[in-house]
Amino acid sequence: MKPVALIVDDEPQIRRLLRVVLEGENYQVQEAENGQQGLTEIANRRPAIILLDLGLPDMEGLEVLKRLREWSEAPVLVLSVRDDEQSKVAALDSGAEDYVTKPFSTAELLARLRAAQRKTRPEEEVSIFKSGNLIVDLTARVVKRAGHEIKLTATEYALLRLFVRHPGRVLTHRYILREIWGPKSEEHRQYLRVYVTHLRQKIEPDPTKPSLIRTEPGIGYRFAG
Repeated sequence: MKPVALIVDDEPQIRRLLRVVLEGENYQVQEAENGQQGLTEIANRRPAIILLDLGLPDMEGLEVLKRLREWSEAPVLVLSVRDDEQSKVAALDSGAEDYVTKPFSTAELLARLRAAQRKTRPEEEVSIFKSGNLIVDLTARVVKRAGHEIKLTATEYALLRLFVRHPGRVLTHRYILREIWGPKSEEHRQYLRVYVTHLRQKIEPDPTKPSLIRTEPGIGYRFAG
């Protein structure tokens, strides 16, 4: 059975474009032109991926996102003309897997779509993570690169574990700080920059050109697993 992709957007032209792209990728496509219809479709269809516009006629896309996150973990890819940092951070902090600014290329959309769906596996099923010559065994708490064990501090390991559990997803500075250091640390970005630098030096093939922990300028980091 084909996976269901739900498009929640009030622009018919965008829905038509997305339908062609998604059907070409073997998705069964459903559409909703407003937030309430979108929530109903999500509840009824249980989509594998949701493509959500922020500027809906009946409610803000952020409100749709917050409401569906009360009962659904379906991956959400936000599509919006808003390209300001505040909008992106708000969407990601509200539970979106990624944020794509309109207009977008088909290649970029599909790449972001694949990354967003990598989060669909339950976290507890992913006990061993592999990327190139990096292996992270979450059960044994062992990290190896090219067959050699890497010694990490408790904080470095906690940070890597957070990245590994959300491969392909953009994690905001605020989210990472809250998860690793607690809710009172959300403004202390310097902590995060220091530990990301340390972690890159230990796990990246070339720390000066990081390929695993990628910076999303002004927003956070993406682990390219």
